[in-house]
Amino acid sequence: MKRIALTGLALAAVVAAGAGGYWAGIRGLPVAGLREWLGVEATLAAAEPTATGAVIYYQDPDGKPAYAATPRQTEDGRAFRAVRASEDVSFEDKPPATVATSPAGPRRVLYYRNPMGLPDTSPTPKKDSMGMDYIPVHEGEDDGGSVVRVSLGKLQRTGVRSELAARRVVGRLVRVPGMVQLDERRISVVATRSDAFVNEVASVTTGDRVTKGQVLLRLYSPDIAAAGAQFLSDLNSGGRDSAVGGARQRLENLGLPPEAIAEIERTRKVPLSMTWRAPRDGVVLERNVVDGMKAAPGDVLFRLADISTIWVLADVPEFDLGAVRLGAPVTIRVRSLPGRTFEGRVSLIYPQVGEATRATRVRIEIANPGGVLLPNMYAEVEIGTGDTAPVIAVPDSAVIDTGTRQVVIIDRGEGRFEPREVKIGLRGEGFTEIREGIAEGDRVVVAANFLIDAESNLKAALRGLTPAEAQP
Repeated sequence: MKRIALTGLALAAVVAAGAGGYWAGIRGLPVAGLREWLGVEATLAAAEPTATGAVIYYQDPDGKPAYAATPRQTEDGRAFRAVRASEDVSFEDKPPATVATSPAGPRRVLYYRNPMGLPDTSPTPKKDSMGMDYIPVHEGEDDGGSVVRVSLGKLQRTGVRSELAARRVVGRLVRVPGMVQLDERRISVVATRSDAFVNEVASVTTGDRVTKGQVLLRLYSPDIAAAGAQFLSDLNSGGRDSAVGGARQRLENLGLPPEAIAEIERTRKVPLSMTWRAPRDGVVLERNVVDGMKAAPGDVLFRLADISTIWVLADVPEFDLGAVRLGAPVTIRVRSLPGRTFEGRVSLIYPQVGEATRATRVRIEIANPGGVLLPNMYAEVEIGTGDTAPVIAVPDSAVIDTGTRQVVIIDRGEGRFEPREVKIGLRGEGFTEIREGIAEGDRVVVAANFLIDAESNLKAALRGLTPAEAQP
């Protein structure tokens, strides 16, 4: 622009002098001024550096944002300006043109490396096939280890961010499906131990709730009647205690309730129909008896279940099984009761893994107030995992997991980073436990760490590809 402005001033002077007075105007200038006027453009042209390297692209001659990969002309016929490698814009942080100095003097150049990152170095300055200068590596810039140096400008552009490794409680929720089931210990069956004929069944049906001692049915059993008569005979004759005790034992063996035996002993009479009562509070799950039917020994007449406490059986995948502990807190939700949760704890981890599902069944015992949870309901189970003791942990984004190893990037300050292989533990709530590799207070990179890891891997790969005799 300076060159164009000075040329314009010269043309203006010629026009002002006129075609006939040009030499007169020149003669009117002092000799020193004429020399200064003639040397301005030459001085400015000498001050501008000469472009070197291969032609990268072509730009509009007026500096407009118009570019071309091949030679091109403007609409008025002017050729685009060729931009060479030394003139191209670079986003890398370049050192100043002056020689870097330190209190001890200028730093010594160790070698020159390929500008494109290829495994090629040179002890003297040189250019690559595209005309780009090799980059000098000064003393102290190459430590030969695993530390990666990144310029401060590049750190700001890539968004590298780091945090301190600290102690915290790491836990997570294992979310698995479950099924509501009856507590096996709270199921009872009403059955006879001898042949019997049902005289009358109470007005109780499947699904009804019954209380302990409630009358379920009346039946006649010849075996019970005979045993009752023998028991009554021993009582009336004042027999020995052993004889009375034997008759009582026979009645108990036939399943006669203690209150029925006490009734025979009190009234000194064997009733024709024996009363059978509910052995517990609960819900009638099955009713398999009707008036007048004959019941064989062992036939299930009623099946009752207490649902005040119920089980939830959840299938935990094999890979999550190691995080589940006995007594772990559990939160349960069912679809039929939106917004309502039930709390419980893991009471048993079954000792086998399903061959088809590769999951292990876990049992949770929970209270069932009002009996709102019914058998075979689908449940959504959240099992809490982790220890209450704090451990060294870092954000999940700080861990680079390749599948075979886990790496974190240690921020050593001043643009220096060191990859560190670690052993991880539990993950949860956005944090990962670190069991080996780093200590509390170490600063780890949590953002853009993949870029630093890539540079570290590239550095190691280039060292491995470079022959021993070519390494600096």
